[in-house]
Amino acid sequence: MPRRTATMLASTLLLIVLCCTGLLINVPYAEMSPGPTVNTLGETRGEPVLRIEGPGTYRTTGNLNMTTVRVTGADYRMNLGQAVYGWLAHDSVVVPHDTLYPDGKTEEQSTQENAEEFSQSQESAKVAALRELDIPVATQVIVASVVKDSPSEGKLHAGDVIKAVDSTEVKEPGDVAELVTKHKPGEDVTFTIIPAKEAAAAEKAGRTPEGDRKVTITTERAPASEEGGKDRAIVGIRAGTDHRFPFTIEIKLADVGGPSAGLMFSLGIIDKLTPGSLTGGKFIAGTGTIDDEGKVGPIGGITMKLVGARDEGASYFLTPDENCAAAAADTPDGLTLVRVKTLDDAVKSLEKISAGKTDALPSCSAG
Repeated sequence: MPRRTATMLASTLLLIVLCCTGLLINVPYAEMSPGPTVNTLGETRGEPVLRIEGPGTYRTTGNLNMTTVRVTGADYRMNLGQAVYGWLAHDSVVVPHDTLYPDGKTEEQSTQENAEEFSQSQESAKVAALRELDIPVATQVIVASVVKDSPSEGKLHAGDVIKAVDSTEVKEPGDVAELVTKHKPGEDVTFTIIPAKEAAAAEKAGRTPEGDRKVTITTERAPASEEGGKDRAIVGIRAGTDHRFPFTIEIKLADVGGPSAGLMFSLGIIDKLTPGSLTGGKFIAGTGTIDDEGKVGPIGGITMKLVGARDEGASYFLTPDENCAAAAADTPDGLTLVRVKTLDDAVKSLEKISAGKTDALPSCSAG
């Protein structure tokens, strides 16, 4: 074999080896892809996604699908070849690993956080839906959590209803901190509470809890690392809000986390509690967080949710206002984006879709 040919062959083989080796090098990226979509008006694993007991419910038609995104695990190690494939594929997105798991967060921690956000989104979805229908929802301030080894440990418990602090009625979670910090560290503060077990039993029985209980706690100084910690008094609890619904609303959906299904849960509840079909029999999907007041917030992975929705057969996609630009820049063929800022926006858009007035729908633009 001529020396020149041998040299070229050797160089080519070396280049191939280097390329193959390079493609196997791990890179700090993760992958997102379309996840399952679930009709909130339908069933999953043989059970209704939304179960409402008490008032009359109505037959529904069509689809109101919530959408999800699959992500690679925290321990997944992507190589360069997989990253290149992901960048070129239309049905996946490659993102920096720290985007999904910031600050070294483990997969277990991320799963727990997503579960908590999902639970909170269900509560907000119920509240927003009932308020949209002008159905009153009672609220109360509760002990959301107790810090370990704090003055409150063993005296207050998660779920206790806080009626007053130092005989001053509390109406919002922020009232608790405000009243506690009027004290100096080392002073006593008195909580008027309804214990969690009594509150739960009363709610289950549909009665008013009987009897308040007073608990006195000695405050301590906040850690120096916290804002105002040098002089601020604390008792070691986090206050939150608990809602008391006039009837039972259960949301059952396994293996899903995060807050992004809130909007679609609210719409499903509204459809079941109102006569007629909110969808007009159409296949509508969507996403978006929801707060107690019905404001729709942005979510992550919008492009993958669009792909998943269209693959399942959706014709319309309810899109949070802040996600509109990204969604409009890469919309699957045959899918109409509908811009929503509030739950009320979404309801009105569904009414237009049902009535065939699609030209009047608020649209998303890439600009």
